[in-house]
Amino acid sequence: MSQDSQNRRSPASLYTQVDITAGQQTPHVRDRRDEHLELLQDILAAQDRSNELLEELVAAMGAAQKQRVAELNQWKQANPELAQSCRRAAEGLSQVQIHFLDKMTEEVNDTLDGLMDGEFMLTEFVDRYGPRLAHLNGVIQVLAQLSSIPNPTDTAP
Repeated sequence: MSQDSQNRRSPASLYTQVDITAGQQTPHVRDRRDEHLELLQDILAAQDRSNELLEELVAAMGAAQKQRVAELNQWKQANPELAQSCRRAAEGLSQVQIHFLDKMTEEVNDTLDGLMDGEFMLTEFVDRYGPRLAHLNGVIQVLAQLSSIPNPTDTAP
């Protein structure tokens, strides 16, 4: 380029202009905001519905629990001797359970290596102790429920 062609260029042509004035937003941005707002409203509505369902579920479960407690208390009042007998049986079986657990844990501690290494030993152990322990726990739980002292706050009016 020659010296003359450089002089002919105006300083404004060397720079670009950027419009920094606040103008109206494009419709595209407004549409996206509306879409986000609608999505957030949908999420809020779904959360509100979920909360309503949970409240209904808690109320239904609470009502069923109160009914069971009332029926159990009626049974205990109608059969006070049997309830006391269940209480003594539950206490006795709890002692049996403690003895059973003591024997079981002793065997686990004595044969730990065999239980870890051999599937046969583990299967044999579970078959021997598992069902008895599960059934014993179930029987104790039933007896304990039938023998528990009624709680006046749980009874329905």
